[in-house]
Amino acid sequence: MSTNSKVRFGLWYDFRNPAQWRQPYTQLYGEILDQIAWAENNGFDDVWLSEHHFIDDGYLPSMLPVAAAIAARTKRIRIPLGVLLMPFHNPVRLAEDIAVVDVISGGRFELGVGVGYKLEEFAGFNVPFKERGGRTNESLEIIGRLLAGERLTYKGKFFEVNQVKLTPEPVQKPRPPIWVGGFTPPALRRAAKYADGFTAPNASRKVYDAYVEEVRKAGKPVDSIRFGGGYNWLICSNDPDQTFNEAADHIIYQSNLYTEWAAKAGQNTKPVYFKDRAHLREAGALKVVDPATCIKMIRDYVEQVPVTHFYSWTLPPGRPPKWAQEHLELFASKVIPAFR
Repeated sequence: MSTNSKVRFGLWYDFRNPAQWRQPYTQLYGEILDQIAWAENNGFDDVWLSEHHFIDDGYLPSMLPVAAAIAARTKRIRIPLGVLLMPFHNPVRLAEDIAVVDVISGGRFELGVGVGYKLEEFAGFNVPFKERGGRTNESLEIIGRLLAGERLTYKGKFFEVNQVKLTPEPVQKPRPPIWVGGFTPPALRRAAKYADGFTAPNASRKVYDAYVEEVRKAGKPVDSIRFGGGYNWLICSNDPDQTFNEAADHIIYQSNLYTEWAAKAGQNTKPVYFKDRAHLREAGALKVVDPATCIKMIRDYVEQVPVTHFYSWTLPPGRPPKWAQEHLELFASKVIPAFR
């Protein structure tokens, strides 16, 4: 099918290291970097990174250093951020970091941004929650223009820039691709205005159609839409029941924390916390299936939501990277070839 022939497959990491399953950080980071280096030689196209701050489990707070480390270890795989929390970053410094990582990678970096929602992060950085949209919009304007080579003077509500020109310049022209992530109408409008694509885990056809409409309203072409999505958790296994039981407690841990953060921010008025493995299975939040079922699920998803970039979480928080390796090898050998 024509849609499937174009789909890119991505890994997705957050580098979390929960106390109850704690691994040495140097070992965890090193093994993930080894896994990414393996992945680019086995059919994977992208590695997405995720950011949060001040989390007890060490959720990755600094994406650009990790992106640079991936760039130095690899040759082909692209490195999109999914997503960087824009309100907590200075746009000029971020643009400089992006340019340098793009040089290190030989032009494989892609910026992905979101506005954030975790209240403790806004308190920690002393950024008013209500300013997150405005700060993100100004930052995207500044970053986009700097990365495109402009000598920029800019005065907004939140940022002022005087006669700044990036050196070195990024490799990609006119600039590295930009993604916006989220689910809300403002996020869709932001993506259409400032970015080259939209990304949302578990994105529905409704979200896709809304994004296409916003791109059309922005006067941009809709014949080359870049849209990233997929299942939060889709693991390929020859023994789905065993793999489910090995991963389940880690997914419950992850999911319940996300639910708690969103509920505190008022973004989830009817939070659902998973009580146990049976509840998780019943909800279908962790999908562990054999290769044939995996192929069918992705094919069905891509037919419903025409994603160009498909991804799923790679490593349950607290599981060692070697645990995920056999599932990635199965995906690489049995699933990806069905779409090539």
